Amino acid sequence: MARQYAAVWPEAAERLATAFWPGPLTLVLEKSPLIPANVTAGLGTVGLRVPKHPVALALLRAAGVPIAAPSANPFQGLSPTLASHIPARLADLILEGGASEVGIESTVLSLVGPPTLLRPGMISLAELERVLGAPIRPAADPQEPHASPGLHAQHYSPLTPFTVLAPGTARPPGRGIVLEMPADPETYAQRLYAALHEADHQGWEWIAVAAPPDTPLWDAIRDRLSRAQHR
Repeated sequence: MARQYAAVWPEAAERLATAFWPGPLTLVLEKSPLIPANVTAGLGTVGLRVPKHPVALALLRAAGVPIAAPSANPFQGLSPTLASHIPARLADLILEGGASEVGIESTVLSLVGPPTLLRPGMISLAELERVLGAPIRPAADPQEPHASPGLHAQHYSPLTPFTVLAPGTARPPGRGIVLEMPADPETYAQRLYAALHEADHQGWEWIAVAAPPDTPLWDAIRDRLSRAQHR
């Protein structure tokens, strides 16, 4: 199904889809005329992904068509990882599938031109480069039109002021909470948004987390924490 919605389906797309689909990898490709312009904000590209969750896969098979699926969160707000996180105003109906297994948004890779990482995720840059057998460029100039969601400087933010505490940094003044987060990146990613949603409804003046390790395994989490900070 995915192939027919891309104007060009390169060998790189086939290799990555074989390796990582179904799963949390979005491939940005030149879109087929079958994809209406209002789905892609007028851009000539489309992000394609095959989700791993059995409920999502069953929905796709039953529909027989691609499903436009933006995150169910207000602009720049926290992504939901439970149905209870979705504001009532954003959804008339909810197809309940339980808690998100990965927790944070998919890795987004553009294959329009040289392979370019638009958004890091839990499928790492090293894994992508291993499958492609070629280096991948970092995201383009953020001032250009965004080819992917999640590229705004502030995004995934709770309503409560949020900060990442570097080692030795003092806590903000006032009544706040420093979240105790898991020590491994996979569990941290699973827990992150749920912990922020929970803290956001507890009446704190600020929320903080300790800065995670500055290593490739933590790239996606550091990206989300950086964007979640209030500026």
